[in-house]
Amino acid sequence: MGKIPIALQLYSVREACAEDMAGTLAKVAKMGYDGVEFAGYYNYSATELRKMLDDNGLVCCGSHLGIDTLLGDELMRTYEFNATLGNPYLICPGLPGSYTESRDAWKRTADLFNEIAMKLRFVNAWTGYHNHHTEFTPLDGEKPWDTFFGNTDLDVVMQLDIGNALRGGSHVAQFVEAYPGRALTVHIKPYSLEAGKDNPDEGYRPLIGDDSVPWDSLLNLLETIGGVRWYIVEYESDLFPPLEAVEKCLQRLRAMGK
Repeated sequence: MGKIPIALQLYSVREACAEDMAGTLAKVAKMGYDGVEFAGYYNYSATELRKMLDDNGLVCCGSHLGIDTLLGDELMRTYEFNATLGNPYLICPGLPGSYTESRDAWKRTADLFNEIAMKLRFVNAWTGYHNHHTEFTPLDGEKPWDTFFGNTDLDVVMQLDIGNALRGGSHVAQFVEAYPGRALTVHIKPYSLEAGKDNPDEGYRPLIGDDSVPWDSLLNLLETIGGVRWYIVEYESDLFPPLEAVEKCLQRLRAMGK
């Protein structure tokens, strides 16, 4: 298959976005990124954001959205905003406790996402869920990640965050194999078990390639079994200034032939 395009999760450079969205997108494009995933719109309209993207040759490959924006009448408003952006992936990056407090709660949440996905299917859009580290701690005898994706339809995107999963004690390869074809967008986030052994947050400091992720084998698995369509870089450590850090991350991926 051809090369998978690489995007940046704009949460990585959120302060720069808040200060100068157009200028930040221009810098991201100049680095060589193919697209971006939004985590907030900074009070811009969809039309304004689309123009900024088009001006810089960038594609919107996702939005991180609160669950309230995917419910009831809000769902179609959210879809229409993102359709203007050219984005079909409406991804929820976390949930209130009532959705996740037990295995049964996770099953109900899975049913809810199935309903959302069914509605979006008619307009050729997708919903999905993005992990932090807590989804890999067993709850009522099962990892919440398995409870959720074991009870959701194939149309619910499994947006794996590699670093967060590793912090939670799980290598994502097992989930790519267990739920083939569902990792349409993946967060490329480094994590070092050695650096994080005393303070888990420290595990996020190393750059891609200086961490504990078996990148070559994992990326091959994602591209063959996972069905990945977008790699999305997310880097949150203060080891380097944010814009410098995400450029280094992209350079590391390019050096791997991505």
